[in-house]
Amino acid sequence: MKLTFLGGADTVTGSKYLLTHGRSSILVDCGLFQGYKVLRERNWATLPFNPATLNAVVLTHAHLDHSGYVPLLIKNGFRGPVYCTDGTIELCRILLPDSGALQEEDAARANRRGYTRHQPAMPLYTRSEAERSLDRFEARAFGERFSPAPGLTVTLRPAGHILGAAFAEVRSRQTSILFSGDLGRPNDDIMRPPADPVETDYLVIESTYGNRKHDTSDPYEVLGRSIARAAARGGIVMIASFAVGRAQSLLWGIHRLKREGRIPRDLPVFLNSPMATDVTKIYQDHHKEHRLSRAETEAMCRAATIISSVEDSRRLNKSAGPMVIIAGSGMATGGRIIHHLHAFAEDPRNMIVLAGFQAGGTRGAAILGGASSVRIFGDDVPIGAEVVGLDSLSAHADADEIVDWVRRLPHPPRRTFVTHGEPAAADALRARLKRELGWDAHVPEHMERCDLSAGAAS
Repeated sequence: MKLTFLGGADTVTGSKYLLTHGRSSILVDCGLFQGYKVLRERNWATLPFNPATLNAVVLTHAHLDHSGYVPLLIKNGFRGPVYCTDGTIELCRILLPDSGALQEEDAARANRRGYTRHQPAMPLYTRSEAERSLDRFEARAFGERFSPAPGLTVTLRPAGHILGAAFAEVRSRQTSILFSGDLGRPNDDIMRPPADPVETDYLVIESTYGNRKHDTSDPYEVLGRSIARAAARGGIVMIASFAVGRAQSLLWGIHRLKREGRIPRDLPVFLNSPMATDVTKIYQDHHKEHRLSRAETEAMCRAATIISSVEDSRRLNKSAGPMVIIAGSGMATGGRIIHHLHAFAEDPRNMIVLAGFQAGGTRGAAILGGASSVRIFGDDVPIGAEVVGLDSLSAHADADEIVDWVRRLPHPPRRTFVTHGEPAAADALRARLKRELGWDAHVPEHMERCDLSAGAAS
């Protein structure tokens, strides 16, 4: 068995792991690179294998940095199935076509306004190509053992990160390897905790927060104080949110804050994300995967006024505060949030809330880092609004929670590969696994290839 790191190595994005065994080959995760331009350009690079020779893809979950390359893989010749949980399929039915549509919009805007070096700018894939890719998806239940390729079996187990999220156990007769995907938190307000890991020869562990602990303060207390502060000065609170997981946590929190009187009960709240609206409805169909009752899920869904049309979204940009707008995307890389930032970010009465991890090279990271302006639609938009970071609402396990999870392995793996983290985070987790557990831990480089029979990088 051989493993090649085609993404998620030396960065927190683009997870993509090629696993070969004899004549069989599968891809575990198939994500887009996001963030810095040098990373985004990897999306356009030719893969070091022929996609037509690939037996199957196995997805741990639906976030685009783990699933968003699937339509392009199919466009480039992949003909096999894509295996994942039913929850992941339902979310990908929303996320992938939206990704294609956004790429088409971005290319069209760049061509129209002339801020592209490419003539013409083209999308990686279109909405229709993304929609057609969904025909390849096949659901597998948590705990079901299946064979994606001759000589290999896979079992998906709950990872607790978002609906449908799994860690993947891959086995041949001689060797086993466990891919963590993105791990959730043991005490998340909505999602249930990850299942315990199973014995494995090799482990690929994410390290998004590998060098940090989450703030132990109540994230909804921080959110409530921030919203109340902005509302008191008549400001507009713009919350950049991922449509899957984060938007639902925010809606649940705002419902609680209003119910408890910590923010004005009559404060207008808008969910300006068609995708997040559709995702929120899926929570009602998958209540066994999360902690909320049906009544609580319905209350979460009623916490905001839904903005569906582009016209209504544009009208928000001409409205006065106080009000709260939750919109995608979570790192302000696209979606409707950037239109609101373009309209409102300069006014010091307003507030920008960044509710989660901000990868390097994104607008969200620049804003959180104190940038005086960010470039949106070819304009340099001043940042005069108050900026609030809300890391403690993260759906990712922090460093302590990752280590607590891997400690539950019955025996130490022969080798642990620390991936899906910024270099400092990945190296910090590697050092901690070696120091505290005595494990052979390694941070692979992009395109590195490892022979798992020997446990040595080549």
